[in-house]
Amino acid sequence: MRRYSSLFFLIMFLIGTDTFLVSPLLPTLSRLFDVSTAVSGWLVSAYAIGYAGFALVSGPISDQHDRKQILLYGLAGFALSTALCGLATTFWLMLLFRLLAGVCAAFVTPQVWASIPEVVEPKNIVKVMGYATAGLSIAQLVGIPIGSYLAAGSWRTPFFVIAVAAVLLMVVCLKTLPTLQSKHTSVGFWQTYKQVVSNHRAVSYLLAYFVFQTGSFTSITFISTWFTHDYGLTLTGVGTAMIAIGAGNLLGSLLSGYYAKKLTFPRTFAYSFMALVLLYIGLTFANSFVVGEIMITIVYVFNGLIFPLLMTSLQQTVKNARSTISSLANAAMYLGETVAGAIGGILFKEWGFVGIAWFAAIFIAIGAMLYWYHGAFKVADNSRKV
Repeated sequence: MRRYSSLFFLIMFLIGTDTFLVSPLLPTLSRLFDVSTAVSGWLVSAYAIGYAGFALVSGPISDQHDRKQILLYGLAGFALSTALCGLATTFWLMLLFRLLAGVCAAFVTPQVWASIPEVVEPKNIVKVMGYATAGLSIAQLVGIPIGSYLAAGSWRTPFFVIAVAAVLLMVVCLKTLPTLQSKHTSVGFWQTYKQVVSNHRAVSYLLAYFVFQTGSFTSITFISTWFTHDYGLTLTGVGTAMIAIGAGNLLGSLLSGYYAKKLTFPRTFAYSFMALVLLYIGLTFANSFVVGEIMITIVYVFNGLIFPLLMTSLQQTVKNARSTISSLANAAMYLGETVAGAIGGILFKEWGFVGIAWFAAIFIAIGAMLYWYHGAFKVADNSRKV
């Protein structure tokens, strides 16, 4: 189990780090390629667009072939496209290579979530899911600093380092992972999606996941604005505060497997939802930065704790289309993030972070009710094979 935990942690850390890699380089790239700051922001968006768009394609393809091979091809393409970013000589080439990096990443991460139930014993699935989530959490904490430090000598260095790391991970995957050939290779692309769409429980869980992520992302998107607007924090102060919040998220993801085993999966799932709803309601009464910072950090402890449970519950719904359900979950997350950005701005303008907190509490509660209605919190579910 340890080797798989470490491998999946490193893969998610690498992909997560690359996601945040460009942010500190934008001022440099803007000057280098002679584009405005607003235009340079498309280098971040291009990666997200490539990832979100091809996540819907990568899932069914992976469910019809050997997931190990798809993972290796994805890492190879990711390494190449990221290295090409370091060689880009124009803004449009950089934009293209960032788009391709996002496309290749979309073929990597679904294989992680889909492979865990196949290579890990059922009793350890949530724990390994937690380690993979921890890779993303740490990437959120150190992705921007890593990009800044590596770019101290040259802006090209971070891309080359990430590319080399991807190649090394390819070698480790080749030697560590067993063949993960699908038993349903005769099922076509659209038939794979049909398996998911016709599964009432899978569709309901995806809807609940979307609702949860919409509420959650509305909060995380405007935390920095809240700290600046209400408490007058500087950019450095906000960064320090966000490190604590990120550390809380990491702690929760590492504890997820422990509590799922100690309290049972369904109870841990239900209690995490309850805690998040109550904490967000409590945030509406926060009257100082210290209180707000402590409470939002605890929120993200539970946020980190619940994410592996969310992914595990989705993987349990359609065993023959695990990559597809993972890809759809990614699409639902990006859609939730998009909705959160649009609605959150209006809420913050009208009611400040109080409006954001109430919105998050209500949406997370609705998500919890959807999971409850479809039996996710029944203790008997704990005995279900994954």
